[in-house]
Amino acid sequence: MSVSELEADLSEDERAGLDLIRETGGIHQSDFWKELDISSRKGSRIADALEEADLIQREETVYNGHNTYYLEPAARDLDFTLLMAGDMLSPFIGEEEIDPQSDAFSQWLMNLAYEEY
Repeated sequence: MSVSELEADLSEDERAGLDLIRETGGIHQSDFWKELDISSRKGSRIADALEEADLIQREETVYNGHNTYYLEPAARDLDFTLLMAGDMLSPFIGEEEIDPQSDAFSQWLMNLAYEEY
């Protein structure tokens, strides 16, 4: 099932919850239900439904001294096109340090410039 098909089956509250998670890029569940102005129980049900549909990811965490979940958009929901130049990913994405003497960034910029024409 595609993302749009999954989203078509969402209730109005689930759609609002998904929109909030996408807009914030991630939110603690304890803030999620407050932002939506709903009960914590209803917030949990919405988060469960969105996770079950693979539209969000939920990770256990401690926030303000309380156990909660961190809700963030599913990875497939993210748009990486702004990090691409042709088939090259920006050299600044990743965990390795970039050698300032390297020409990786210059090559990436050149690919980006040529892509525009």
